[in-house]
Amino acid sequence: MAPAPPPGPSHLREGASAEFLARVPALLDAMRSVGSGLELHSTLNRICETAAGLANARYAAIGVVGEDGDGLVDFVHHGVDEATVRRIGHLPDGRTGLLGALVRAPEAVRLTDLSEDPRSCGFPEHHPPMRGFLGVPIRVQGETFGNLYLTDKRAAEPFDDDDLAMVRVLAAEAGIAIGNARLYEAARQRERWIDGSVAVTTALLSGGDIDDALQIVAEQARRLSGASAGIVLLPADGGGLEIVAVAAEHPVNALGVVIPPENGIVAELLAGSPVFVDDAATDPRLEAGPVRAYGPVMLLPLCRDGRVLGGLVMPRAPGERPFTRTERALGDRFASQAALALMMADAQRDRERLAVYEDRDRIARDLHDLVIQRLFATGMMLESAQRGSAVPEVRDGVGGAVDELDVTIQEIRSAVFALRHSVEAPAGLSTRVLREITLAAVPLGFTPSHRFVGPVDTAVDDLTGKNLIAALRETLSNAFRHAHATRIEVVVDAAVTLPDGRRGVRLTVADDGVGIPEGGRRSGLHNLERRAETVGGTSRLGPGIGADGGGATVLWEAPY
Repeated sequence: MAPAPPPGPSHLREGASAEFLARVPALLDAMRSVGSGLELHSTLNRICETAAGLANARYAAIGVVGEDGDGLVDFVHHGVDEATVRRIGHLPDGRTGLLGALVRAPEAVRLTDLSEDPRSCGFPEHHPPMRGFLGVPIRVQGETFGNLYLTDKRAAEPFDDDDLAMVRVLAAEAGIAIGNARLYEAARQRERWIDGSVAVTTALLSGGDIDDALQIVAEQARRLSGASAGIVLLPADGGGLEIVAVAAEHPVNALGVVIPPENGIVAELLAGSPVFVDDAATDPRLEAGPVRAYGPVMLLPLCRDGRVLGGLVMPRAPGERPFTRTERALGDRFASQAALALMMADAQRDRERLAVYEDRDRIARDLHDLVIQRLFATGMMLESAQRGSAVPEVRDGVGGAVDELDVTIQEIRSAVFALRHSVEAPAGLSTRVLREITLAAVPLGFTPSHRFVGPVDTAVDDLTGKNLIAALRETLSNAFRHAHATRIEVVVDAAVTLPDGRRGVRLTVADDGVGIPEGGRRSGLHNLERRAETVGGTSRLGPGIGADGGGATVLWEAPY
């Protein structure tokens, strides 16, 4: 059957039947219903339901045409139950058959029997039978948004001219409603991305742990883009890009993976060019990457003022729609803002590091010029007193004090040397553990005891060690803020065998505090679990070292 001619005003005025006029109030109600909301997907559902009721059809659907005009990116339906949809298995893609023809040439079509149209290619298995068909394009501000489809008029009647006229009027109103909904959704989307950029900037400039800040970048990127994962890449020491933060629906053991520089996508990102992939499973550039099992992927450079700091990867699940032009533009702005925050955070840390170095140099000078000189003078006074004393016990006591002063002077000289000459020296894992314990002693009011077992400095790799230090810092911070402990024991054991048989390292932090209250906040514990999972490990709680098991013990372990 040929495409239906568009009914003009004279058609409505002169050719309107009594049945059509009787249905005008229902049409007006339907138009009001269509324009009553602002959320896009619910608006599409409401249009389908309203159109089906207006034309007395069993089934209705809206196929949303992609930005490139090649197929459908969304298919909203009414009348087919969810169990049947699951049995069918996939929704139409609008690239073949009658729906594909309407995508390529959007025009009103009315058919008595779908199976007799040469453009029809039949239905998939489990699809309900359909005969009568009515299709009308929906245009938003002059551009084709999609098509409204109606099938199977009740009582087995074909769709008539009145149905076509009313559905075309409804489609015009639907175009206005969809336009409003799209504007509202775009405004909300921009607001969410702006809020996400603010959260990232705040995290990076807060002076906290840089790994936690990068994790927030990954989490915000995943949430804002509707992706299955958010991945942050930074330049690796030997070239290429290293995965430094991952936020995903399920644990992904990808931290520390380096994508080599010869990879084509790495070259594009380091050149400052964004990369958009429709299907990661078929793109040869992603064959050896961590997103091979995903579908559409958006890869954006973290670039600012011509300087590329890394990359941001947002993959969606297989079969999901590709990223739209709006999402790509918003993602690019987010990546640019994150790059700016990274640069500012680096500059802030450089200033803080410089201040620390200057303070260390001052302390070293004071120790050398003042403290050691005074101790030396005190030692000489004691030696003089020792020689002038006739009491053996006094001479022995003063001699012991002089010896202790000599030892103290040597220790201070060692500290001065360390302050002046070991600022940039790489520290082993045990040294970093001791540093965290020493820093925690100030707010705690006492120094936690510590013990090392096994090859802590030689066996534990850098990635696992970095996460272990972060876990120790988190645990000691929680002990100070919540545990009210008077005793803390820290053990780092690099000679353990994990339950799966792998060699690993176990961090044990036990206290005699108040323990973990029921219903209390557990964000710190969740952070420990997340850090362990990122390197293939686990974190759990146990009884403390107080009386009757009072307090708490955190056991954090990971393979190396």
